[in-house]
Amino acid sequence: EAAKRQAVTNPEDTVLRIKRKMGTNEKIKIRGKDYTPEQISAFILQKIKKDAEDFLGETIKDAVITVPAYFNDDQRQATKDAGKIAGLNVKRIINEPTAASLAYGLDKEGEHRIAVYDFGGGTFDITLMEVGEGVFEVLSTNGDTKLGGSDMDQALVDYIAEEFKKQHKIDLRKDPKTFQRVLEVVEAAKMELSSTLQTDINLPYITVIDNEPKHLEMKLTRAKFEEIIGPFVEKTEKPCKQALKDAKLKPADIDHIVLVGGTTES
Repeated sequence: EAAKRQAVTNPEDTVLRIKRKMGTNEKIKIRGKDYTPEQISAFILQKIKKDAEDFLGETIKDAVITVPAYFNDDQRQATKDAGKIAGLNVKRIINEPTAASLAYGLDKEGEHRIAVYDFGGGTFDITLMEVGEGVFEVLSTNGDTKLGGSDMDQALVDYIAEEFKKQHKIDLRKDPKTFQRVLEVVEAAKMELSSTLQTDINLPYITVIDNEPKHLEMKLTRAKFEEIIGPFVEKTEKPCKQALKDAKLKPADIDHIVLVGGTTES
């Protein structure tokens, strides 16, 4: 949450979606100094390493790191290098869909086919795999690197901001801190609407007009929520169909569907 706030209030010193840059020669400039994608990724891995050590009460030396199934050799090597920079002995790099399937114990159910539907904050991936005798074979993978939960959040913020603008002639998106407050309430609303038909959006003192404080108060129904996010969910259909076509499979050939990524949970 702190990182999300930092991205809005201090965008110059915040790095987003570094995974997309892995395996490239692109440099990221922060406060006048250039960093490679591997170095930025290593900072993240160091934080994860420290959190895990604090939780376990022991030093962690070895790690298995997961990557998208579509990562090429350069991207995989860059990920391994990031682990080394972070002080980890990277025992293995494995595909994220394989890791998800292992977490669900799907390697113990005999021969079958799995679809891993991974809808994250910034990207969408669909991977079809065949499992037999504990061995995972990737049959096909597809996705959209510019489609994720953050796009849905922005659409919801836009809707709320436009409704407020109709009433008060003020665009809440123009002030970074106000935008962040609306974004945070949107993320909470998404979670609530997973189990309720309606939620209240309440942000007191959201802005001041003519020395008079204004409050953001509105209701968001699940029906309106689904209407807003619907186009983004529909965009995942094309990659899914292409993955099936590439694997020469029909939907009925899939035995298990594994939902992965924060967007699938809300």
